[in-house]
Amino acid sequence: MIMNMKEEMSEDFSWLKEVKCFVLDMDGTIYLGDEMFPYSLDFLRRVKKLGKQYLFFTNNSSRSGSEYVTRLASMGCEITKDQILTSGDVTAAFLNQYFAGKRVFLLGTPALWEDFRKAGIHLVEEEAEVVVVAFDTTLDYEKLSRACRLIREGAVFLATHPDINCPVKGGFIPDCGAFCAAIELSTGVKPRYLGKPQEETVEMVMKLTGFQRKELAFVGDRLYTDVAVGVNHGSHGILVLSGEAGWDDVEKSPVKPDAVFRDLEELGDVLEREAE
Repeated sequence: MIMNMKEEMSEDFSWLKEVKCFVLDMDGTIYLGDEMFPYSLDFLRRVKKLGKQYLFFTNNSSRSGSEYVTRLASMGCEITKDQILTSGDVTAAFLNQYFAGKRVFLLGTPALWEDFRKAGIHLVEEEAEVVVVAFDTTLDYEKLSRACRLIREGAVFLATHPDINCPVKGGFIPDCGAFCAAIELSTGVKPRYLGKPQEETVEMVMKLTGFQRKELAFVGDRLYTDVAVGVNHGSHGILVLSGEAGWDDVEKSPVKPDAVFRDLEELGDVLEREAE
């Protein structure tokens, strides 16, 4: 079954020529834990050499964009703040568009609270009209219980992203989707997810870069977020097998990537070959 799936994948990569910007996932794609994959920086250089651009987009909303800039710099990757977006950025923009001035309770880290405040979000501890659940690595039972109570009292239930687990060196830890599953089971209310794979992410990337949908390729190690955001909304979705997903997942998934590569190094090899 695995070999059949590999054989069915197209070897025609000519469509890569129309891609002007690669929207790169981070955990499991360019690094794992605190270690940059050995080929990642070279891939970024190859993209620039070919006259294309790259943008980082992570669903991990536990850190601010500025923190990610610092984190990447510590691994030897120097970028500016406008080269990275998070699901928290998408969520803040969504709140300002559809819930401007509403009282929001955020189940999130202090870094995300600060980002939301800077974005003009009216954050409260009680009497919230909206509850936003993020990847809160400071989560405790009191905050979880408060979120459930506010949702039962009628607050709108939003979530920054649907990822169930976050990859770390040696395995996984519970992510936003796992928190939301507990809240949904307790309250009977389903959240509205933002971030990848929702269309709001594609629209925000288009607005930031100026590129059209077909000129964007979303690259990552997860089928249901990184790949789905591209293939479901008129862009491209590329899977790398350096993180969560394997060939057996591709076989079983309803989301089919435009291409599957072992890692960014192999993607870079194909990019250079297609440019010849």
